[in-house]
Amino acid sequence: MKVRKPRRRRHRSNTYYGSAYGTGKRKRFSRRLKVGLYVLAVFIFGLMVCVATIGLGSAVKARTILFIPTGAGYAQVQDSLRASGNVQMLKFEVLSRIKGYPETVKPGRYVLDRGVTALAVVNKLRAGDQDEVRITFNKIRSVSQLAGIVSKRIEADSVSIVRVLSDSAFLSRFTYAFEGADSAMEAALRVNPANVLGCFIPNTYYFYWDTDAEEFFKRMYWELNDFWEGERQAKADSMDMDRLEIISLASIVEEETNKKDERADIASVYLNRLRRRMLLQADPTVKYAVGDFGLKRILKEHLAVESPYNTYKERGLPPGPICTPSISSIDAVLENKQTKYLYFCAKPDFSGYHVFATSYASHLANARAYQRELNKLGVK
Repeated sequence: MKVRKPRRRRHRSNTYYGSAYGTGKRKRFSRRLKVGLYVLAVFIFGLMVCVATIGLGSAVKARTILFIPTGAGYAQVQDSLRASGNVQMLKFEVLSRIKGYPETVKPGRYVLDRGVTALAVVNKLRAGDQDEVRITFNKIRSVSQLAGIVSKRIEADSVSIVRVLSDSAFLSRFTYAFEGADSAMEAALRVNPANVLGCFIPNTYYFYWDTDAEEFFKRMYWELNDFWEGERQAKADSMDMDRLEIISLASIVEEETNKKDERADIASVYLNRLRRRMLLQADPTVKYAVGDFGLKRILKEHLAVESPYNTYKERGLPPGPICTPSISSIDAVLENKQTKYLYFCAKPDFSGYHVFATSYASHLANARAYQRELNKLGVK
């Protein structure tokens, strides 16, 4: 009988003990990892709850208007908000850091409504989502007057606005000529300090607060061209007059009467005189030349003033408008009403209306009647 040798058993002790040791280590690591992830999850959840609590709760107690000047930094924003006393600063500052706002401060005017969250405030400021300002002006008689009104609404101060509107080199880049006009007309109708008021059409406009002086003028020049596109330009062309001439004449009409329903008649007087090459003899131009729109009575000494604006001495229209004429005055000139009137005088009843005449004799009679009433009132 063949004797079988017993099968040799492989020694596995090392493998066994090594495997047991590794498994324990992995289990402990796994438990630690789970604990770590759990702690991290709890931390993240807590952070989210904290951020939500800070960011989603109301942070503005009352409507607040925040102005951030050009070049201002985060510290200045903090100071302004803190000074208002209406914003919960801790919420704002925590979220500002989280959102990286201190490095992205943008200038502007921002309206923070009552009850908005800190997150909404930070997002608004970070995006530069500023609120517009409204600028309304009517009859303006000087650049300084216009600058005073505008500087109260935008960041640019009155000094910088006056400087820009008096800068011949800057203004010469713009023209009253219509788009497509030849170079000769463009050159003849360049904007300059004497006629710059004609670039401003009285109305209500919306701007961003951080608009500077040059940007303000460029925007108004764009509005001017938009105003003249289409029918108004066609009417001016049919009258063989350019924009500056229409605006300059409209400014005289504007100063002559507050009655919209007689502006077309007054415009017709001056148009008729221009066509006959007569002196306009417009009293408002004398007041402008003298520098006193408050004059109640034009005397001989006023008529003798040497000025390109004195239409008692200088033929044709003045070199520029004497005020910013209203849209109704511009349209009254463009209406080109056909009359034979060559003269007009204020009615002696002081109603603000005028009486019109086709002859000088009739005009003198009307003028004497008005002067008699002035004398009765002792108006000098």
